Amino acid sequence: MLVIFSKVKTNKLLGSMKAQLFAVLILIGSIPMIIFSVVMISTYNQQAHNQRVSELKYHGNMIANLLVSTGYFSSNSNSKEVDTEIDQVAEIYDGRIVVVDSGLHIVKDTYGLEEGKTIISEEVIKCFRGTNSTYVEPGQQFVEITIPITHLETKEVIGVIVMSFSTKNIIDIKKIVENKAIVLTIALVIAVVMFSIIYAIYATKPFKKVTNSLDRMTEGYLDEKLAVSGYTEMKDISESFNHMIARMQKLEKSRQEFVSNVSHELKTPITSIKVLADSLIMQEDAPVEMYREFMVDITEEIERENKIINDLLSLVKMDKTAGEMNITSISINELLEQLMKRLRPIAAKRNIEVVLESYRPVVAEVDEVKLSLAISNLIENAIKYNVDEGWVRVSLNADHKFFYIKVADSGVGIPEDAQDFIFERFYRVDKARSRETGGTGLGLSIARNAVLMHRGAIKVYSKINEGTTFTVRIPLSYIA
Repeated sequence: MLVIFSKVKTNKLLGSMKAQLFAVLILIGSIPMIIFSVVMISTYNQQAHNQRVSELKYHGNMIANLLVSTGYFSSNSNSKEVDTEIDQVAEIYDGRIVVVDSGLHIVKDTYGLEEGKTIISEEVIKCFRGTNSTYVEPGQQFVEITIPITHLETKEVIGVIVMSFSTKNIIDIKKIVENKAIVLTIALVIAVVMFSIIYAIYATKPFKKVTNSLDRMTEGYLDEKLAVSGYTEMKDISESFNHMIARMQKLEKSRQEFVSNVSHELKTPITSIKVLADSLIMQEDAPVEMYREFMVDITEEIERENKIINDLLSLVKMDKTAGEMNITSISINELLEQLMKRLRPIAAKRNIEVVLESYRPVVAEVDEVKLSLAISNLIENAIKYNVDEGWVRVSLNADHKFFYIKVADSGVGIPEDAQDFIFERFYRVDKARSRETGGTGLGLSIARNAVLMHRGAIKVYSKINEGTTFTVRIPLSYIA
């Protein structure tokens, strides 16, 4: 159990933005500094050795020219000045210089150890053959250079200078630089770590505010807003969050109103039925006409109750998956004719003209029951929220891919600020009028769900007191 808890805690830590941001800053800030230090020290070491070799070669060539010009290898030459020059160079660079003649005899050794002896060296022999060599000991403790002594006129190699010098001072300087670089790198890494911690905390602080607001919203506090300063992206998130909260508040208000309205709507018919039934029971000798009148009223109240229940059941059915769609190929023209025939008597009670305009025959793959329910709700709403002696026009058209149904009316219209919410369940624009007309605020939600289940789209255009137009677009061939 402890192991599982530890793994969960570790995964949570590694997955946090703060930890990842901290790690990224450390890597970005530290690795380049370490690489830079290593490269700089390596470059210094290489450049120092190259410079030392170049200086030695320069002085070696000067000595070689001096040996030739003074006739150093001849018996009558004055070699003291040349020896002094050689000794000075050897002393300056803390090294050893050996001069070898054409017979491989050592004629000068600044250490005074090998003079008069014969030298047998591969590098010296190669140098007599015209090949210079520079040998650097693997540990870079010393460097050895062979330089030919060439006769000015004949260009013949008449001797070789072997220069051996220690590079310990370069190594000592390198170690000093390395130590300072390590100290500086550690100091900078510590600074980067501190900066990374502070910045990671600062950068993720707005997310903590968002999390706290979401937690409070989960607890039911939908009345607070989120105000996050800092990054532009966080401001955008804050605005989107507040927009979502505002929308949820409206939906919650609509839901509460719906519960209240439906409770009232369900209770009102039952109350009326009970009052009518009690009135009949209390009158022992009530005339037949009164019984008939009361029974008609009871029947109307039952129909009203049935309408509310049917709307609720229709909404539940629309919430089910599209896998329960019963798709058949039907004539949309005939479907609209049937719907108009059923709804015209309702419109006739208020002298509302209902017209169907079909531009072409349309056959499509749809769920007839669900599509009928959607279109019926749109036409019924157009009649309910219309003016007396108004009109409702239903049109049908199609192209090679979709068919289009428009339901336009001359009714009261929908306010612009309410048009974004009319398809939400429980939402009613005019609550008092909806109650008078028997509406429950579910019709448009049912219609929209049915259209979406057909992979279609529904749009609304409306102006107050100028009427409303709903446009439905559905594919001719059902897309599973």
